[in-house]
Amino acid sequence: MDEDNKPQFPSLPAAREDLLDWSYPMRREMQEILPGLFLGPYSAAMKSKLPILERQGITHIVCVRQNIEANFIKPNFPHTFRYLVLDIADNPMENIIRFFPMTKEFIDSCLATEGKVLVHGNAGISRSAALVIAYLMETFGIKYRDAFSHVQERRFCINPNAGFVHQLQDYEAIYLARLTIKMMSPMQLGRPFSLQAGMTAGSRKRSLEEDEDFGAMQVTAAQNL
Repeated sequence: MDEDNKPQFPSLPAAREDLLDWSYPMRREMQEILPGLFLGPYSAAMKSKLPILERQGITHIVCVRQNIEANFIKPNFPHTFRYLVLDIADNPMENIIRFFPMTKEFIDSCLATEGKVLVHGNAGISRSAALVIAYLMETFGIKYRDAFSHVQERRFCINPNAGFVHQLQDYEAIYLARLTIKMMSPMQLGRPFSLQAGMTAGSRKRSLEEDEDFGAMQVTAAQNL
């Protein structure tokens, strides 16, 4: 990869020295994974927890649930916090990759305004953990295993299902390809078509067809990202 087009990433924050030793009751609470980014269960976002959310400075919440869970996992404070509600099943066959970009955009917009965001599902173990791991991977340019370790150091009970793990491992190549395309100049993305002196009609036709094929390949690649 051309060095000029190689994505540059910030460094992942070092582990805090004041991290608490993990205990079982902590699974019912939210933990700060990065400055301003929290991961936890739905019990951390229930109506009774509003004072804690406000004390922690939470401004945004990513609520992960399946349709059948909507009656008991829901935005409890729509007038207090900004919500992103995602319909994701905790199923190895669920395509969770499609939710990674929108989750990253939501978290980035929160942190850019010095807000704080809680990402929660039901237990804060599989779906929401996968979203946070993907965020770390793409934000800091790290592999799945490193992102998983960083999150697990702060919330020991995380356990994305096997299907999510495979998708997270595949996601590294996807986000790197997308970033590379964003960084490439128009001249690098598409070859300009020009008629050269002495070019025959047949060679001009072949050149045009090659350009059209190249453009179709780009569109297909972009749609697959």
